[in-house]
Amino acid sequence: MVGAWEPLLAFLRIKTMPAFVCFLVLFTFWGASALGQSSEPSTNPATVAPVLVPAPSPASLVKLEPDANGAVPPEQIRALLTRAEEKDLENDKRERDYTYIERQVEHRLDGQGNVAKTEIRTSEVLEVYGEQVEKLIAKDDKPLSEQEAKKEDDKIQKIIDKRKNESDEERRKRLAKEEKERDEDRQFVLEIADAFDFRLLGSEVIDGHDSWVLEGRPHSGYQPKHRDAKMLSKVEGRIWIDKVEAQWVKLDITAIDTITFGLFLARIHKGARVVVEQTRVNDEVWLPKHVEFRLDAKLALVKTYREDVEQTFRDYKKFRTDSKITMIGETQ
Repeated sequence: MVGAWEPLLAFLRIKTMPAFVCFLVLFTFWGASALGQSSEPSTNPATVAPVLVPAPSPASLVKLEPDANGAVPPEQIRALLTRAEEKDLENDKRERDYTYIERQVEHRLDGQGNVAKTEIRTSEVLEVYGEQVEKLIAKDDKPLSEQEAKKEDDKIQKIIDKRKNESDEERRKRLAKEEKERDEDRQFVLEIADAFDFRLLGSEVIDGHDSWVLEGRPHSGYQPKHRDAKMLSKVEGRIWIDKVEAQWVKLDITAIDTITFGLFLARIHKGARVVVEQTRVNDEVWLPKHVEFRLDAKLALVKTYREDVEQTFRDYKKFRTDSKITMIGETQ
């Protein structure tokens, strides 16, 4: 994600988070508007029977027992979300073995909601010494100029040099910081179960995967514990979770009220929406497939961003896990 989103993404640490935690942040700050326009799952919630979400061993099976209205107890949701996060952390490790192409179409809107400008950016997503980076390869579906291409190569080489020359102490501090952030993310995950009332709406096949459909709406009287969790009362949405793997497949989330973070940093208005889909690749990893989001936000209470953005992902390629990039275009 680029362009006007960069200041917000930097603040939210999106680039450094695993996919499931990205969802949780998106669940907090953006969302899926017009839930009533979404297609209804195939099963009546009143007839949903207790289900088991498989995990690695019989002892860790997650059991969902909705009541007659489809409501699922918080402890069962907590177990499911915890399992889904564990799966996504595993998935994040496997994702580092892959490269793929990301194409983003960004429509900037005027005050009346009409398209004022369109930009298309195509990037190659790479892993460099364990860090996911984007290398821009085309603008408006045209190859970069020689100067622009060199600038992108220099950017990647700078990251390579930094990691290659990283001292043991620098590496220790970096990994400790990443672990601290993951722990904070896990704490945030646990609050999701308390912050929302979840209903099991039924099941739906998404991209060939039979998935449970859960709807989450803010729980009345919820008192946040995590520093970021106070914003959870401003969003609602749905999540599709693969029945076999406890892996989220699709997200559809909405901001139902204006969200303000930082005294004067940013404000995201009611109605902002995000829809995210993942796909199974090589029967071993889930990678991004399609993202749509509509943003109506104000940064520093001065600059307004109104955008419709669509991202598509393709050409997934696996490389050797023991490879290290030593220079542009060469691997060991």
